[in-house]
Amino acid sequence: MTNFHQDIPSAGAEFAHRYVMVNGARLHCAIAGDGAPVLLVPGWPQTWFTWRHVMRALAGQGYMAIAVDPPGTGDSDRPAAGYDTGAVAATLHQLMRQLGHARYQVVGHDIGMWVAYALASDFPDAVSRLALTEAVIPGLAPEPTIFAPPDQNIFLWHFMFNRLPDLPEALIAGREQAYLTYMFDKWSHRRDRVAAQVYIDAYAAPGGLRAGFSYYRAIPETVRQNVERARRKLAMPVLAIGAEHATRDAPLITMRENAVDVRGAIIPDCGHFVTEECPDEFLAQLLPFLSRES
Repeated sequence: MTNFHQDIPSAGAEFAHRYVMVNGARLHCAIAGDGAPVLLVPGWPQTWFTWRHVMRALAGQGYMAIAVDPPGTGDSDRPAAGYDTGAVAATLHQLMRQLGHARYQVVGHDIGMWVAYALASDFPDAVSRLALTEAVIPGLAPEPTIFAPPDQNIFLWHFMFNRLPDLPEALIAGREQAYLTYMFDKWSHRRDRVAAQVYIDAYAAPGGLRAGFSYYRAIPETVRQNVERARRKLAMPVLAIGAEHATRDAPLITMRENAVDVRGAIIPDCGHFVTEECPDEFLAQLLPFLSRES
């Protein structure tokens, strides 16, 4: 079984860390293992560190796990612009090329699922398999109503708030602990397994809030791009995973009409942060899917 509690103080010291300049901005990634490359893309409000359990398992199975801090997050630079998923996907593709990988598999969680979809759609010759978890994709999924019931609204309200100009930073600066703790408390089911403080510290760093909100403020451009992407279905195999106490089958429903080869799963007794709350159950779905490529 995975050890959930002994790895927080080291904050990833066991992994190799690379800092790569892409289009004038520094990107950070953590790497484990040798073999077929698998790019791991986290969502908001997390960093590469959410993949630590998955990285160990992938390395043990003969893969090279590359967990990235996307632009604006973790130890990567926080540019002023370029947070739509097309721009971020192009940046991550260039990162993989500079690391020496022309073809690779991609796994994305939360906003990382948005980016991973754009990466697979925009660079289909590079992405051989795509695994997505715990999100719906703007422009592909129906827009939710503002009158959503409370059990759905807890996962939706921040989409409008985070997109507002200036106000979120004004209200949250200096109160990152309270704001992000609320997210981790409400979106998780196995709260003790989530390394919340690691992420709170990262987003409380200078520019962290602004960069994180920039992904939400770029949603209109991401939607415009995704309307175009939806004109052609993904050809590579796609795995869509939800969690029982979060998105359930929504990732599968989102992708079913947008890829030709889709399979899905729901992780039972799990909240939104599947890679930390239920890594063994998540890996039980992910590893057989990735191994088909090998």
